[in-house]
Amino acid sequence: MSQPLRWQKSSYSAGDSDNDCLEIASTPTTLHLRESDDPTTTLAPTPTALHALITVLKAD
Repeated sequence: MSQPLRWQKSSYSAGDSDNDCLEIASTPTTLHLRESDDPTTTLAPTPTALHALITVLKAD
């Protein structure tokens, strides 16, 4: 039986209920990402894809 994911909000989130933010959860082999305004949709990018995403976001 698998453990439920333990989601954490971004440290940049103000913490109020109207603030949409990125949430992340990890397992031993996978990182899971979701937006707080649509928690049913999750992403589990490969390390290469996540690196590319972070690189592009940092460049902007």
